[in-house]
Amino acid sequence: MRDQDTREDPRYEAVRSRDGRFDGAFFFAVETTGIYCRPSCPAVTPKRANVRFFATAAAAQGSGFRACRRCRPDAVPGSAEWNVRADVVGRAMRLIADGVVDREGVAGLAARLGYSARQVQRQLTAELGAGPVALARAQRAHTARVLLQTTALPVTEIAFASGFASVRQFNDTIRAVYASTPSELRAAAPKTGRGRRTATPGAGIPLRLAHRGPYQAGPVFDLLEREAVPGIEEVGGPPGARTYRRTLRLPYGTGIAAVGERPGSVRTGLGAHPGGWLDARLHLTDPRDLTTAVQRLRRLFDLDADPYAVDERLAADPRLAPLVAARPGLRSPGAADPEELAVRALVGRAEAERLVRRYGKALDAPCGGLTHLFPEPALLAGAEPDGTLGALAAALADHAVRLDPGADRDDAQDALRAVPGLDARTVAEIRTRALGDPDVAPPGTDVPDSWRPWRSYALNHLRAAGEWEL
Repeated sequence: MRDQDTREDPRYEAVRSRDGRFDGAFFFAVETTGIYCRPSCPAVTPKRANVRFFATAAAAQGSGFRACRRCRPDAVPGSAEWNVRADVVGRAMRLIADGVVDREGVAGLAARLGYSARQVQRQLTAELGAGPVALARAQRAHTARVLLQTTALPVTEIAFASGFASVRQFNDTIRAVYASTPSELRAAAPKTGRGRRTATPGAGIPLRLAHRGPYQAGPVFDLLEREAVPGIEEVGGPPGARTYRRTLRLPYGTGIAAVGERPGSVRTGLGAHPGGWLDARLHLTDPRDLTTAVQRLRRLFDLDADPYAVDERLAADPRLAPLVAARPGLRSPGAADPEELAVRALVGRAEAERLVRRYGKALDAPCGGLTHLFPEPALLAGAEPDGTLGALAAALADHAVRLDPGADRDDAQDALRAVPGLDARTVAEIRTRALGDPDVAPPGTDVPDSWRPWRSYALNHLRAAGEWEL
């Protein structure tokens, strides 16, 4: 009977083999315990008859299941599907991850997507088993757990920093999701190592940014080091142990993020290491920005990618096979600030440094070489209105060009092409980096269709091998 069950639903086989490749792609819950887990949970495998599968943690929570304390399913990398998909569900998931529902409500989410709130609710519920409110609630619960277990912020402050409307709502959600009170959840945090709570909020929030499968940190940090613009970014330390630091403009305030380079696993295939993490620390002027800041770092470092799917497709090509074997898990970095990336893609590093010096907003509390925020498009449009820079800044400022996580990629590309003087290669770079499109081939590049839908990754392999330059 067990063999028949696994043939009918390969997800159970993934659970039986504790296959970390599927962490975040789906969740399973056990009816006899009332707990939901990630597929790689090390606990004893439950009987198939007692297992239910869910597309999201929010759907499992909505069905009354609480998060496993052993495998912490709320902390898995996000589903790679949302980065790839360009439909309304994929766009909605990217916006919810960025905190739009908490800031603007379901009506704001729907307006950004160009649908009615009822249509968005119906589509998300039909496909994911949870609507936007439930999905945002699950995310708030995870943010609250991170703040409870890594900072000394008062519980009341954490409730509102996590996006909850009231302390009562916060308490009820924590009990439902984790079967603990906020105080019990805080007391359960490790007292030593990375999980230790910081003594003061000023010490920052330590984080582990999880990823699935192997992760080639070196090429990502190489790129960030080459591109770093003084004043807003810096990279320090020897190769293999570098730290990338940058300033962030966030919805409620500003932030400084530090992310460390970390060697990753190179094993692949069934039974491979389920993934790892990058160590990070966030200094925020307003803790309500935690969720948004984390998601922007995840997009910058491409932490929600599915390297197994990418490598399997690209390794089938004779030209790419040795490159994939040499660098399994190579990523396609995105952007922490899409509008900033668009301007930098146009003007280059040296001119971006000039713009920061002349127009960047000075931080209230500079930190080392980090002194400014990159100038906003509206300021640039007024200060330097002429030429392509002025046209692009104006289009970004008045939202003729939208590059937010929920933007339609084709619409954004059409709008970018309408900017006078913006060439096709720059548009392709913006689509790849600012919009996180995994399948972009710059004009004039001989890229076979067999590399779809991972052409952005294929070109990164060629670049890393010194066989192609943008």
